[in-house]
Amino acid sequence: MGRRATKASDNIFYQARVEAMERNPVFSSREKASDLIGIDRTRLARIELSEIIPYQEEVKLIAQAYDKPELCHQYCATICPLGSITTKKIKVRNLDRLILNTLGALNDVADLKDSLIDISEDGLIDESEREEFRRILNVLSEISETAQSLELWARKNLSKWEG
Repeated sequence: MGRRATKASDNIFYQARVEAMERNPVFSSREKASDLIGIDRTRLARIELSEIIPYQEEVKLIAQAYDKPELCHQYCATICPLGSITTKKIKVRNLDRLILNTLGALNDVADLKDSLIDISEDGLIDESEREEFRRILNVLSEISETAQSLELWARKNLSKWEG
């Protein structure tokens, strides 16, 4: 890629193509990339320049072509009107980091179970239990984020071993 598209530099689809180009020079031009993806070159340019929002099917095609499954998650978390409300943005981290986070999360589960049982005994969350319940929700959110990140790592890396 001779020149970098400065107008598109913060666009996730452009960044994904640049990363893919490092592994496969065919992605060095939008024209070649668009042929492989199956999207019109002009449409790909408009997507990378943030002039239009890609269709979900296009995001899936781009993610597959660039071997970047996390692109689908990023789309849902940041661009999709519904997903941006319900989906938390996560990053694919290194496996060693993910394993440590998973082990830490699993250690918290027994404590959470006991706290949830105590809180739910009377079927209500009273004033004295609200702070503990918020803490539980935060821990569960961290567990969910770690699990999703591990799943994205697996989607990206396990396909290389199976293919």
